[in-house]
Amino acid sequence: MSDNGVIRAGVVGLGWAGQQHMAALHAAEGVELVAVAGKEADARATLAEQYDVATYEDWEELVARGDLDVVSVAVPTYLHAPISIGALRAGAHVLCEKPIARTAAEGQAMVEAARDAGRVLEITFNHRRRGDIEAVRAAVDDGTIGRPYHARAMWLRRAGIPALGSWFTNAEMAGGGPLVDLGVHVLDWTLHLMDEPRVTTVSAVTHAELGPRGLGGSGDVKHGTGSAYEVEDLATVLLRLEGGGSVVLETSWATHRATPDEFGITLYGTEGGADLSVVDYAPAGELTIFSGHGSEQLDTPVTAQAGRGHVAVVDTFLEHVRDPHTWAEHDGTVGLSRAKIVDAAYASAAAGREVSLDENLDIVGGAA
Repeated sequence: MSDNGVIRAGVVGLGWAGQQHMAALHAAEGVELVAVAGKEADARATLAEQYDVATYEDWEELVARGDLDVVSVAVPTYLHAPISIGALRAGAHVLCEKPIARTAAEGQAMVEAARDAGRVLEITFNHRRRGDIEAVRAAVDDGTIGRPYHARAMWLRRAGIPALGSWFTNAEMAGGGPLVDLGVHVLDWTLHLMDEPRVTTVSAVTHAELGPRGLGGSGDVKHGTGSAYEVEDLATVLLRLEGGGSVVLETSWATHRATPDEFGITLYGTEGGADLSVVDYAPAGELTIFSGHGSEQLDTPVTAQAGRGHVAVVDTFLEHVRDPHTWAEHDGTVGLSRAKIVDAAYASAAAGREVSLDENLDIVGGAA
């Protein structure tokens, strides 16, 4: 941090997510956005003019500056671990896009690098900062719902494979399909709303029925790898929770279903419940809180604000960076826990059976 207390920031990744980070960092009080890195020459030129920053083609050049207090990592999943670890070892705090990495093993290496460096590592779970998700959380906190014991949560697309033949559909580069891409958001907001119960067993099934036939593409233009479709296009997961709770999670990139896309959660609690449906990526979804008993049942529609998304995530990250006493508490373990559950789901689907997790969320007896 500079002598005047200004946080010097860099961003790796020039796409939509990276630009969300740039805008939030640029607008934050006491922060100077000084450098960005990415392969796209036109985008570098545009951003250099927009933000008056240094630009680099390679992330290694940005990290090698040595004067950055924070680095945001908003790149394809296979690059999360090497860039985050490189930035942490260079002394920067890191805010990395979700998922933490392709696998829990890579995520563990990132967490260990943060601990070794004594720096903050946080994962961008911006959906939990939506206004409608926060409204459900408020109903949990004020006791309206009571103790949540079951959830049905989903993110379903009809034709939303990000780009057939891109890194998204390459198993080695992405780590999986919609489960690791969309499902990690669903998993995060669900466990967050349920007060972070420990997952004890995971049972999952994955399907790849449309993508391998060239169907279900979104039409987005991405940098292709030329690879075949190697991941699932639909996944369904059952989680058993410590204390008897449960979660059913469903996520897809491509399915023959109603249009448009939809995500949300139905939450059941001992005193009430909640149902949230977000259609076509609306800033705020349709939310109803259920309460009462017998003839006194009450269904309360809630109009939620849009929420601050990435801006809220970046602001919270900066708060943690400014308070050295909390650095050890923010070492990426939340993102790692999500990765371990996703890994277990893929292991369950491959083995065709339920897998058990120990207290560290590691698979008991291995994945065979």
